[in-house]
Amino acid sequence: MSWRAPKGHIRTRDTRVFHVPSVCTPTMLFYPIKSSPNPPECAMEGGRSAAPAPCAATASRAQISRDAGGGRPPCAKYRAAGSHGRPGPGEGLAGPLELAADAAMLFEEYLAHGGGSNPFQHLEKSAVLQEARVFNETPINPRKCAHILTKILYLINQGEHLGVMEATESFFAMTKLFQSNDPTLRRMCYLTIKEMSSIAEDVIIVTSSLTKDMTGKDDNYRGPAVRALCQITDSTMLQAIERYMKQAIVDKVPSVSSSALVSSLHLLKTSYDVVKRWVNEAQEAASSDNIMVQYHALGLLYHVRKNDRLAVNKMLSKFTRHGLKSPFAYCMMIRVASKLLEEEAGSRDSPLFDFIESCLRNKHEMVVYEAASAIVNLPNCTAKELAPAVSVLQLFCSSPKAALRYAAVRTLNKVAMKHPSAVTACNLDLENLVTDSNRSIATLAITTLLKTGSESSIDRLMKQISSFMSEISDEFKVVVVQAINALCQKYPRKHAVLMNFLFTMLREEGGFEYKRAIVDCIISIIEENSESKETGLSHLCEFIEDCEFTVLATRILHLLGQEGPKTNNPSKYIRFIYNRVVLEHEEVRAGAVSALAKFGAQNEEMLPSILVLLKRCVMDDDNEVRDRATFYLNVLEQKQKALNAGYILNGLTVSIPGLERALHQYTLEPSEKPFDLKSVPLATAPIVEQRAENVPVAVVKQPEKVAATRQEIFQEQLGAIPEFRGLGPLFKSSPEPVALTELETEYVVRCTKHTFVSHMVFQFDCTNTLNDQILENVTVQMEPTEGYEVIGYVPAKSLVYNQPGTCYTLVALSEEDPTAVACTFSCMMKFTVKDCDPNTGEADDEGYEDEYVLEDLEVTVADHIQRVLKPNFGAAWDEVGDEFEKEETFTLSAIKTLEEAVSNIVKFLGMQPCERSDKVPDNKNSHTLYLAGVFRGGHDLLVRSRLVLTDTVTMQVTARSGEELPVDVIMASVG
Repeated sequence: MSWRAPKGHIRTRDTRVFHVPSVCTPTMLFYPIKSSPNPPECAMEGGRSAAPAPCAATASRAQISRDAGGGRPPCAKYRAAGSHGRPGPGEGLAGPLELAADAAMLFEEYLAHGGGSNPFQHLEKSAVLQEARVFNETPINPRKCAHILTKILYLINQGEHLGVMEATESFFAMTKLFQSNDPTLRRMCYLTIKEMSSIAEDVIIVTSSLTKDMTGKDDNYRGPAVRALCQITDSTMLQAIERYMKQAIVDKVPSVSSSALVSSLHLLKTSYDVVKRWVNEAQEAASSDNIMVQYHALGLLYHVRKNDRLAVNKMLSKFTRHGLKSPFAYCMMIRVASKLLEEEAGSRDSPLFDFIESCLRNKHEMVVYEAASAIVNLPNCTAKELAPAVSVLQLFCSSPKAALRYAAVRTLNKVAMKHPSAVTACNLDLENLVTDSNRSIATLAITTLLKTGSESSIDRLMKQISSFMSEISDEFKVVVVQAINALCQKYPRKHAVLMNFLFTMLREEGGFEYKRAIVDCIISIIEENSESKETGLSHLCEFIEDCEFTVLATRILHLLGQEGPKTNNPSKYIRFIYNRVVLEHEEVRAGAVSALAKFGAQNEEMLPSILVLLKRCVMDDDNEVRDRATFYLNVLEQKQKALNAGYILNGLTVSIPGLERALHQYTLEPSEKPFDLKSVPLATAPIVEQRAENVPVAVVKQPEKVAATRQEIFQEQLGAIPEFRGLGPLFKSSPEPVALTELETEYVVRCTKHTFVSHMVFQFDCTNTLNDQILENVTVQMEPTEGYEVIGYVPAKSLVYNQPGTCYTLVALSEEDPTAVACTFSCMMKFTVKDCDPNTGEADDEGYEDEYVLEDLEVTVADHIQRVLKPNFGAAWDEVGDEFEKEETFTLSAIKTLEEAVSNIVKFLGMQPCERSDKVPDNKNSHTLYLAGVFRGGHDLLVRSRLVLTDTVTMQVTARSGEELPVDVIMASVG
């Protein structure tokens, strides 16, 4: 309870008032003088305490930061300091004069720190550590010591580095505070032990004191003592306190039991074999009437058994049959059940789905929502299976609680992306939410209606959105933009209305993420609907006239360079582009120069004018702009289509970081041999703008860190193995590992295929799921069906329980028939088995040879071709030439639609579709598919596939390359 003093006075518990200086008098809150036992510390880190009350022990990491950083008066610190506000047992009541003196001291400190500023902000580590010597004084001053401990905790949580010697000295001094019986000081000691356990040395010296508190009669000490003891105990000492932990898990006091269970969860990471012996006690705790104890016990049981699918199923079956008292436990059970259903990816007729569906009728709202959310997020869920979840969410839409309404409409928004028809029944409730006072709810309601409504309702909804767009935050504006993007794809005839709305939004104020979402949406409309191209480009041209975001300006300039030359009147865009050269900074100017060059490369009539503009750019102040202008000027003056295609219209297809490393290595080792660009690995993904998938609520993305690509990591790993050093640069690694066993088998094996110029390396990632065996000298023996030749094996030395290991098989490609690239390998894993003790992991000295048959592994033509994007396929086609062109016609008798034919061809050849040719227009009986790639060895490969639909699909394949072999491989594999 708190009391407010009149200005210039401080009021105490017994209503006596003491005068203090009236200048800047803060409102000060004190604990009652009467002594009372402290409440137990939080039952779980991240959980809730049984009886939350302000005390020093709650000055945990978050509490200290909150009290210290929120501009609170120093009385908050005074509260945490301890016994003057709340005397310990036997200390008696503080007198009025003492209280007045303390208040005056705090008030002076308050003024010294600038009123409401952070009272800890001027702390110095050396001064605080000097103060810590007070711990050695006799008698112990609990209030002063608790105050110093608070300072130490604050410093640690602010990132202050304590040296090992400094921390150890302070820690040893702090251990003497266990002589005091002050409850506040003792709780502060527990917190300090936990924070300093990873810094100081020999922290186990407090084990006996903590064990004494853990087994004592004071329940307020026992829970925190358990947590502190487990924090300083390593795996070698855990068995010494195992008996105490088992007793604590089944303790009748909820805070003690929860402390032991949560500490066990943390210990599970380092001492699994010991903690798993406590399952019986955890089972007993799981039947507790306390909701947190039951939740924590269930969590421990799951984490002990999570690698054993059968045991997890049995646990779920048991608790679903007998029921649970804790809503938190129900939520966890739902998440475990949904995870198992995702892994099964099978029928929804299983008991797990029935359990989740039954939770929709639970009396707790959080359980009902968790069940609905789980059903909605299940992959491949049908509209029929979604119906009960949608009905529950529909009821939540009319809830008086804003949180429930928000959760419901947010989840319905997600459902509407894949199953809009399933949400149609909620349209009336969603329309009522459009006028909700909470703008976040209203925004989500409208965007959901946009996805589920009819074409005739779009105009009305657009007007409603316009009425409050200025009142919502950027993240919800992004949600609206994403909904409009989905509408454009659903109703192409409405693109004009939607484009105008987007352009209006583009002219308004907004942050980068918001503007980028609009630009993404407009570009998507341009690509999907050719009729809207010129309108969209015009809007974007006007936007870059006053665009403050460099990234967006350069991206739009790149788009203008790609799409502008293909329009009916390309010259109208030159003014907007050249304005950027005159008015913008260097990055945008460089982008504008590149865009101008693309216009000149594709339009002979405009070339003289473009050359004049580029000559002006040669005198630019920036090196990059000058270099680009000079380069493009020289290329365009040659007036050769092949040069234009290779150096202007289609850029480099190699990995830029890989090129940088290769050039650096070339300069370190001078050679008379010229640098070969084919030695550089290709980019692992097409260089295209990646658009984020539609999500129900926009998330502000953190800046991505520059990291090595997956293929670069493989290149480094393989290069470190002596047997593979002479293979040359890695050409390609398979995008996804191929599973050669089922997940439930005793050995789990997955294979990644690595392709080099004349060899292939098969990487087998193996996992041993048997805890009573250790596998040694593990190899995968392979037998090819075609002309491949197995050269050697690199074994995995040892596979212990649940620890992945890797072995390799090296294979040479066929020399007799280079076109025979497709092959099937039979695989068998061979190894030496040694039995071991499941508890200690000690293996027998002697073992025996064994083998395990794996699934067959296929190598296809796609493993020999790397995808590359050719933004201008026609120019690339002309550049390659027809010297090695071949053409054949095939009938695809098993395929009945053009869409299916396109999908199968792209998947089979593993090449990159260009110019959006993988999208088949509606109601068309013919289509042309353009594919680009690079064959191993660095040979460009282009394929044009003309498809005609009659009763079956007829395909005319034309392949071009700079070498004959890639063309022959394509024709042989397709035939």
